[in-house]
Formats: sequence, C-alpha cells, structure tokens
Amino acid sequence: MATEREAGYRALMRIRIRRLLVDHRSQQGADALLALVVLVASLVEIAAVSAEWSGPRAIEIVLALACSIPLVWRRSHPIAVAAVIAAGALATGAIVAPVQGPFESFVAFEIAMYSVAVHARIRPGLITLVAVNVAGILTWIAVALSVDGTNYGDWFPALVWTIGAFAVGRVIRSRNRRTLELERLTVELGAERDARAREAVTVERARIARELHDVVAHNISVMGVQAAAASRIMQGDEPDVRRALVAIETTGRATVDEMRRMLGILRRSDDELSLAPQPSLRDLDALIEQVRAAGLDVDARIEGEPRALPAGLDLSAYRIVQEALTNALKYAAPAHVEVVVRYQENAIVLEVVDDGAGSSGGRGAGNGLVGMRERVALFGGDLRAGRRVEGGWALHATLPVGAT
Repeated sequence: MATEREAGYRALMRIRIRRLLVDHRSQQGADALLALVVLVASLVEIAAVSAEWSGPRAIEIVLALACSIPLVWRRSHPIAVAAVIAAGALATGAIVAPVQGPFESFVAFEIAMYSVAVHARIRPGLITLVAVNVAGILTWIAVALSVDGTNYGDWFPALVWTIGAFAVGRVIRSRNRRTLELERLTVELGAERDARAREAVTVERARIARELHDVVAHNISVMGVQAAAASRIMQGDEPDVRRALVAIETTGRATVDEMRRMLGILRRSDDELSLAPQPSLRDLDALIEQVRAAGLDVDARIEGEPRALPAGLDLSAYRIVQEALTNALKYAAPAHVEVVVRYQENAIVLEVVDDGAGSSGGRGAGNGLVGMRERVALFGGDLRAGRRVEGGWALHATLPVGAT
C-alpha cells in the first residue's frame, strides 16, 4: 500500500508540473497585460490632469512605471513587487498632496498586497503588510506636517483596503491549498482503488483456478483411465497403437501430478474445495430455494433444451447466477428477482433481473462483479450489468459454448 501511495504522490507531482508548464505562459501573459493596462491608464491620467500639479512630468512618468511594470513579476516575487509599488504609490501620494493620489497607483498597490497574501508564506506576508501600513502612516504624518490642506481621508481608506486585499488573498490561498489537498487525496484514493481492484482480480482468479483445478484434473484422469482400459482390451498385435495408449496414460498421470504440485498451494486457503463436489446448473433449484428461504422472492425458468455443458463452463454459469442472487439479496431486498437460463445453439445466456428499490451503490464495489467478469472473460463471453431505467438491477451474461 505504501508503494501505491508513493505512486499517487508521483502522479500528483506530474499533474502539478504539467499544470505549471501549461499555466506559466498564460499567467505571465495575463500579468504583462495587467501591467500594461495600469501603465496606460496612468499615462492617460497624467496627460489629462497634469495641469493640477506643477511638478516635472518625468517624475510622474517614473512613478507610474514603478507602480505598474513590477506587476509582471507579482507571482514569482510578490514581496519585492509589493515593496516597489508601495514606495511608488506613497511617493506619488506625497508629491501630489494635498490633491488625492492617482487611482491607478492605488489599484496597483492593492493588487500587489493581494499577490503577497496569495503567493507568499504567512509570516513574510504579515511582515510586509505591517511594514507597508507603518510606512503609509509615517508618510501621511510627514505630509500632513509639511503640506497645508492635507486630509487624512485621502490616506486612511487606502490602509483599510490594503488589509482587506491581504485578507482576501489569504482566503484564496487557503482555498487553493485545500483544492490541492483534495487533488492529492483523489490521486491516492484512485491508486488505492486500483490496487484493491487488482487484488480482487487476483483473489477471484485464484478462486476460479481452485474450482477449475478439480474439473481439469478429473477429465485428464478419465482420459488416462480410458487409455489404460483400451490398452488392456485391445486385440491383436498393434505396437504403435499400444505405445500411443501407454503414452496417453503416462502423460495424463504426469499432468495430473504436475497440476497438483503447481496449484496445490491454492488449496491451503480453501481445503474444503477438495472435499465438496463442484456445483453446476443442475443444482440451480437448490440454490433458488436457499435464496427464497433467506427472504428473496425469486422466479426461475429455463428456456431452450437443456444439454450437457463443459464442466468448467457449467460451474462458472452456476457461480455467476449465485453471485447475482447474493448481490440482489444484499442490496435489493425486498424485491422480486427473475432468473432466466437460456440454452442457445452456441452459447448459454444468463439473466438475473430484480425490481428492488434499495441502494445499488455496492453492486459493483465488491469482488462479486469482478469474479463474474473474470469467469465470463475466461470463456470469451460478454457481461453487462447496471441499473434499469424502470428501477432495479439487471445482469446479462453470455457464455459461448466451445469458445476459449
């Protein structure tokens, strides 16, 4: 499970790297456009209202550049950008006093403080917030003492807005971190779900192997016995035929022994399988009675002419019906269930349909559906399972007869 968790972390890092690579250029372009808009607006205002201030035009332009161009790097260097823009905005306000400072520098200053809150750690961000507010207060005091007509109402709202922008930025940062954490958990849960699915497939395949081991071993043993009997009752001197029969008998016994050695380890967790006979569709009536006794209303019918099936396919068909009825009993009861076993020329079709209104969330979550899919895939068949439009659950399995 630790390996799966590490794989989840690696997958998350790959997702983040791809996202950063994709978003980096678009973010830089957006920030450059933002800086350009602020700069153009500042230059337009300078051209429109410069008559209200008799200072050199060059200083206005330099301060406008200082309050706009640094926004290009507001994500990568938020504290440095905030310091430069704060200095430019305070200088602009001090120079134009007692006239209120340009709106563009105020907007740039608030964007810079928002960026500090979003892209910087909490301690450096708080230090920056306190520093710019202290600098703003000291600048206002100095301007108030040296310039007549200065109104604190032109400065105090800017400080309040700065705190507000920082608070909004911290909220956005917290939401981004929470989103990232949810993404990480999603990746981990996905990796854990995949690991459990692989484990379920392995368990079901082992279970199928344990069941089919008896069938295959029995058939091979019968082949060997028949070959031995044919060799004993064969009349005439036919050495080639006799050698072939002896080879069949010897190979059959050796194959059975080899299978028991290779698959015997599977018995250690399920020894009772070697003692109980494997069920088949001939035992379907008994299965239906057991489910009815458990409280499920079940009707079963056979369509077509029943015939002998290969032992492994017969066993798998029984297990599919058994698992479908178990799911109906667990998730649909009380309900009415209809079981149809349809014998076709080259296939056998199994249908299990219920009209239960109970929760179906667990129908595909356990090992039951995994086992059914494995059994159907073993014979090259088709399995469809899901909710019905009119309510309830339906399972439809087709097992080709003679296919591998």
